[in-house]
Amino acid sequence: MPATIVVAAQPDTTAQRTVYVGFRSAIEEALPVLEAENADLLVAVCRGASVSGQRGGKAHATVAHAGADVRLIDLVFIPEESTRYNCKYRPDAVSRLISDVDSGARTSVVVVLPSIEDEVESRGAVVALTAAVARTCQIYTRKKNASETSSSTHVTISFHLGQSFFTNETVLQHATILAEHVRQCARLVDMPCNELPVSELAAHARAVADTLPGVVVEEVIGEDLQAQGFGGIYGVGKAAEDGPRLVVLKHEPAGATRAVAMAGKGIVYDTGGLSIKGKTFMPGMKRDMGGAAGVLHAFATLVKTGFSQNLYCLLACAENAVGPRATRPDDIHVMYSGKTVEINNTDAEGRLVLADAVSYAAQTFKPELLLNMCTLTGAQGIATGQLHAGIVCSSEDVEQDAVRAGRRSGDLTHPLMWCPELFSNEFASSVADMKNSVRNRSNAQVSCAAQFIGNHLPDGFVDQHAWLHIDMAAPAFEGERGTGYGVALLYDLLHSRFGTPL
Repeated sequence: MPATIVVAAQPDTTAQRTVYVGFRSAIEEALPVLEAENADLLVAVCRGASVSGQRGGKAHATVAHAGADVRLIDLVFIPEESTRYNCKYRPDAVSRLISDVDSGARTSVVVVLPSIEDEVESRGAVVALTAAVARTCQIYTRKKNASETSSSTHVTISFHLGQSFFTNETVLQHATILAEHVRQCARLVDMPCNELPVSELAAHARAVADTLPGVVVEEVIGEDLQAQGFGGIYGVGKAAEDGPRLVVLKHEPAGATRAVAMAGKGIVYDTGGLSIKGKTFMPGMKRDMGGAAGVLHAFATLVKTGFSQNLYCLLACAENAVGPRATRPDDIHVMYSGKTVEINNTDAEGRLVLADAVSYAAQTFKPELLLNMCTLTGAQGIATGQLHAGIVCSSEDVEQDAVRAGRRSGDLTHPLMWCPELFSNEFASSVADMKNSVRNRSNAQVSCAAQFIGNHLPDGFVDQHAWLHIDMAAPAFEGERGTGYGVALLYDLLHSRFGTPL
């Protein structure tokens, strides 16, 4: 059974295993208070551990435990080194160094940091390190007899800052909610298409909405997409046995005066279509719905944590399959924007479904901020690396906020160029308004892919509204596991801009 994670004001004193996470100096200073009976042993272990400034380190000990033979102690040392491009509390290293937190033993994770005077920074540290621990407790498995042989684990996370524990109950409750939705997001990314076809992803979205009072769900399904003008979503998904859908969740609380819309790419499997991927590039394409998983569970987290403005979540869902009805190169689609697109690469499908979703959101909801999140390009990992999503934004102010939110939350971002005057011509077509793939694949691929989506915003939209594109193709997974990327980022960014600053 999956572990239960609770973020609390005090450690779990009944735990069979305690994991101390923090800078070595902070852990060493706190051990005489936190582990009075075992302080000498643990301080010696702490001092003797091999710790790298960039990679961190860890050590282990076993101590006597009331009611049991022993209690396991793990000391996990956060690296001291970080730059302005990273979160100073290094959640990347914490996720890498912590192992088997959900191994079956009742576990208490105690994060030990120096005193943090700035309230925003302290809340950010709680969010970032909660998410880091949560993503090590994966939910999805289909290993034989896993449900019979594994036991339900209770994991408590607490934060000792300076001389005392962090006790802001609101932030702790938010962090508990966040932990669950980071894990649920990762679970969706881990699920194969035979278990998570389009209809099941939509059913999951409806089930999430059922837990959110007042949230309304609307869907446009199959042939109705074509009839209502969603030529991009329909064209990508029409060849699949389980047809395409646009799923829209609406949170419209009383008294709201502002609006945010977020769209996610929900390609449940990407064969590449008739521009088919090779055998080495297709495995792993179950993860091509990571953007939809991220915005869906960010939406749930925001609603549960009291987001007070209008919030809209759009999931553009399709399977890019091969079959008699598959879109062909040279076909022309009429998009929701009314613009026509000549297909020159059926493996550039994510931008087609998102173009319809953002065009619909812009026209229907007229949001102050419209964002989309997607596993869009392999070029993103080359441009900004494995941990930083590449962002393209029409607003410098929103761009800077997204970078700051990434560094606070640990869901890192790095800005790339928003430059329509240089990139729009990459999609020139002699028979349609544009092609769907670029002429020059060496020209700023992440920005160009974003530009295609931006081409379908209403004229003048970015003069009055902000648009943020988040390409998180690489951060969506680590190894063969989903990371839940995006939930913490959007929780921080949107609460900071539209609610209570974190």
